[in-house]
Parts: sequence; C-alpha cells; structure tokens
Amino acid sequence: MKGKTGFALAGAMFVLDQFTKWLVAGPLGLTELGQNIHLLPFFDLTRVHNRGISLGLLTAGSENARWLLVAMTAVIAGVVAWWLTREEQRGDQLALGLVLGGALGNIVDRARLGYVFDFLDLHIGEFRPFLVFNVADACISIGVVILILRAFLVREPKPSMTKEPDNA
Repeated sequence: MKGKTGFALAGAMFVLDQFTKWLVAGPLGLTELGQNIHLLPFFDLTRVHNRGISLGLLTAGSENARWLLVAMTAVIAGVVAWWLTREEQRGDQLALGLVLGGALGNIVDRARLGYVFDFLDLHIGEFRPFLVFNVADACISIGVVILILRAFLVREPKPSMTKEPDNA
C-alpha cells in the first residue's frame, strides 16, 4: 500500500497530540479555561478552547455549527488520506501524514469536547506572534509548509529526450 509511512506518521502524531493534551489537562492540572503555567520567559502553557478552525475562523456558535465543522474537517481529512494513498514522493507522503495526524487530533477534540484544546503559548513579553496552539496545529502547519516548499522547490528529473538504441 502506498503511503504506509505517511499513515504511520499520522498515527504517531495523533497519539502524540492526544497524549500531550491529556498530560497538560491531567497531571499538569490545566483544567480551567485561561489557566496558565509559566515555563520559560518566552513559553507558557495556557488553556484555550478554540471553537473555530485555523486562526479562530468559522467559530462554531451552536451544536449544529460544531457538527458541521466536524463533518467539514472530516471530509478534508478524508481527501488528505485519499491523496496519501496515491502519492509517490516520500517527502509529500510524510507531509501529508503530518497534516492527517493533526487533523484527526483536532477532529477528536471537537467531537468529544465541543472545541479544540490549545495550550502551547509562545510569546515575547506580552507580544504573541502566534495564537495559542497544540501539537495537532503544529503538525498541520508544518505539513502544509513542507508541501508548499516541495511544490515550488523540488523538481523531478525530466525524462531523457534521446531515444535508446534497439538491441535487436
């Protein structure tokens, strides 16, 4: 089956995402919205509930909207999985695996909790160049950047235009 490595990476990233969310909400005790654990001058764990999609867009303000987002993101994950089964290039398979694993992690959150649980908070003083995110978000972002860079920078060798001699 094509894409085995990509699917394995997707599974690993899904498990890592769900494990880190459990770790932060359970043993580390980040149970309340807005609760914060200061770790480094530029990095905190801050509990945020994202009811929208990327960058907080398309916020689900009702149960119907929530399930519509679950369905929409599940369709996107299905397309990524389908693409992964057809992709020949290992680099693209790995990037698609990151996107798929991240998408599945966030779909499970939204279906189970009604929101995506974000907690990674990078900042410079009070300036926050990124929204609070999670491992799944990082996987999706990194995977998409890899796909874009590979599309623009990686060129497959062109087939030779010379005809090979017949050995007949």
